[in-house]
Amino acid sequence: MSAAKPFVLVLYYSRFGATAEMAHQVARGVEEAGMEARLRTVPAVSTVCEAVEDSIPDAGAPYAELDDLRDCAALALGSPTRFGNMAAAVKYFLDGTSPLWLAGELVGKPAGVFTSTSSLHGGQETTLTSMMLPLLHHGMLLLGLPYSETDLLHTDAGGTPYGPSHVAGIDNDNPVTDAEKRLCQALGRRLAATAAALAD
Repeated sequence: MSAAKPFVLVLYYSRFGATAEMAHQVARGVEEAGMEARLRTVPAVSTVCEAVEDSIPDAGAPYAELDDLRDCAALALGSPTRFGNMAAAVKYFLDGTSPLWLAGELVGKPAGVFTSTSSLHGGQETTLTSMMLPLLHHGMLLLGLPYSETDLLHTDAGGTPYGPSHVAGIDNDNPVTDAEKRLCQALGRRLAATAAALAD
């Protein structure tokens, strides 16, 4: 990690906006805990050839670079569900992190994951675990949500002990609920607090 002010990288891909909203809520929790949150996204992947995108997106967070991962104190990784798995754009970005893996740059850093699905049983937990696998290979320390976050006990929308989740609905127009927001913020606070404790 660089000597600059520590930050939590909130890295996500969002197609219809729900995962982006969750990312902002995670970032809010990070900053409530007194650490900087750095929001970054990844470009979509073309189905016919490698997409050529401008280096700056039209709207939203800038695209992530390997240095964002290398220099972060902790990582929150978010993706919508694609058939019970992370989106291809997130996987494509992670597949390009071999230089960081070879150098052990992420070993010992805390990380957490979050997701959004169209339906309640649309693969939230498998998507979250799919994002955990490469982070485990990087040697990161995975954080979930404990049941002391009582929204987990009462939610009728998203929320899992593996990480925050959201039910977007079949038309992807359900707003992120207050309980889902609180769970996102809780993950952000937990990542920031753990990163600060490890730094001490």
